Amino acid sequence: MLRRSASVTAIVGMALALPLSAAQAKSVTVASPDGKVQAIVSDTAGKLSYRVTVDGQAILNPSPIGMRVDGVELGEDAVIGAVARSKTDSRYRFDGGKAEAVDRANVATVTLTTHGTRFEADIHVADDGVGVRLRLPAKPEQMVEADRSGWKFAAPDPRVWVTRIDPGYEQVYESRTLRQLKGRSLGLPLTAKIGRYYVTLSEAAVVNYGDSGLSADASGMLNTFLYVDPMGWTTYAPVVQPWRVTIIARDLTGLVNSTLVQNLNPPPAPELANADWIRPGVSSWQWLAIGGPREDDQHQWVDWTKQLGYPYYLVDEGWASWKRKWETMEDTVRYAESQGVGIWVWVHSNEMFDRNQRRATLRRYAELGIVGVKVDFPQNPNFYWTTWYEDFARDAAAEKLMVDFHGALKPTGTERTWPNVLTREGVRGHEWHITRYHRVLPGDHDTILPFTRYVVGPGDYTPTVFAPRELQGNSWSHELAQAVLFTSPFLSMGGYPPTYLQNPALDVIKAIPAVWDETIVLPGSEPGTMAGFARRHGKDWFVGVINGTTARPLKIDLRFLGAGDWKLVSLADDPAKPDAFARTERTVRSTGSIDTTLRAQGGFVGWLRPAQ
Repeated sequence: MLRRSASVTAIVGMALALPLSAAQAKSVTVASPDGKVQAIVSDTAGKLSYRVTVDGQAILNPSPIGMRVDGVELGEDAVIGAVARSKTDSRYRFDGGKAEAVDRANVATVTLTTHGTRFEADIHVADDGVGVRLRLPAKPEQMVEADRSGWKFAAPDPRVWVTRIDPGYEQVYESRTLRQLKGRSLGLPLTAKIGRYYVTLSEAAVVNYGDSGLSADASGMLNTFLYVDPMGWTTYAPVVQPWRVTIIARDLTGLVNSTLVQNLNPPPAPELANADWIRPGVSSWQWLAIGGPREDDQHQWVDWTKQLGYPYYLVDEGWASWKRKWETMEDTVRYAESQGVGIWVWVHSNEMFDRNQRRATLRRYAELGIVGVKVDFPQNPNFYWTTWYEDFARDAAAEKLMVDFHGALKPTGTERTWPNVLTREGVRGHEWHITRYHRVLPGDHDTILPFTRYVVGPGDYTPTVFAPRELQGNSWSHELAQAVLFTSPFLSMGGYPPTYLQNPALDVIKAIPAVWDETIVLPGSEPGTMAGFARRHGKDWFVGVINGTTARPLKIDLRFLGAGDWKLVSLADDPAKPDAFARTERTVRSTGSIDTTLRAQGGFVGWLRPAQ
């Protein structure tokens, strides 16, 4: 007797009454380990699509999965065949907003055919969302022509927080409704509110494939398109579409703690998984404060770094123009080593594209004793340059060098495979908010970033500037809270070190870490309005709050604290002026609260330590 697979449901009960195409339609259902998230992939009417539910509520209506390869539309006239099921269940060290990532999901691989072409779809369903993608085997001169996937929200006009498409991922995030986005070209990630759920859309594992943007059509469909590769590319390698990711959370704490994007990438090689030379940390850096580095004051910058207790000092763009660049760099590295400081250096991607030149240069850096490389200005993320990111990470790892990608593609979780890549820019950060270029960030931008861009990976925002003329509407508390909220395992601080060393918050500035063990989003937080986190590192808790454009009262319930007494350093907005703190110190318990008032574009930072 022929047995039907329990994982494939053939709609046959009404076969005599329905047209042949409908009678043969099939679907594959994959549920999350907790059973609350479901993805249903179907080939109804030959259209390959998927829909997503959580707690029985629709999140995505039927949304296309497709590519056009060698003139064949893989999402058209598709037929579902065999299904293979598997599971993932592992944990790994996570350098970010929490100490450990959990990769636990149910997975299905579906065999598909269309017009004689055989290919596969992967469906990954975790408790925090869904990933889907297509794969084709290698074939000589296979032409990838277009991406045909998309997302269709199960709500007619939801609130979304979104950015315009930009190959360098440095555009402002805005609050809009879906209908307002019709006809616009959008970047990922994008976050929406669907009923009571927060949903973030993005990509994972963008390697050997062009970066995708979104276009919003009149029906509300968000369609992917290869904005850098409009003519496609030819490859001899297997074609692996990046995962189309739908992160789903019942609250903002769940959203910011998702590791779905990282989980959809392969684990690292054993020698990288626990490499002792990969060390997150805070860094001083001169470009935002004074421009390019001077050749004659490098020891001074090392001394300031040591006084701040930071493990790293980044020598940025301009050092290659020094009169004795290699001699001065060697001297700087040796002096920094004697002071317990590691040196990172800036390099242009033009020097890092040719494989032989890249390897030789990285080897020279490593032989000098440099510990990390900030590589800047990669070209637009087409098929070739998304491959370059992985090649660079691999070659840097071979020399035991950590990496910061700047002017970069959005994070797609590849830092799981290459944990030496501590951070990347891919965000409109403090380099934009600067007087010498007459640039000012909108007042609500900082409140949106933690719930959009930072959901999918770390970002080198270069936070925290105290120079009064550089605040441009922000308060000191707002600026300091950036260092708490904007996660970056290589935390490159943007301010001039003397303004830190002379600041009344110096003790807190020195204590803020680059990575965290636990993150909780505070009540009252909402993208575009206010972003407030409580974050734990070891036994200490830090509270960081960034306010938008409207002044408001703030009450922080301290129930997240453990038992006993806690010493609180409170750095609130000074109501009289932005370039000051209202600093207080007192003892609190978990039954208490912090009550203050936030200025427009203000903030709050609190440091809580066990009293004994």
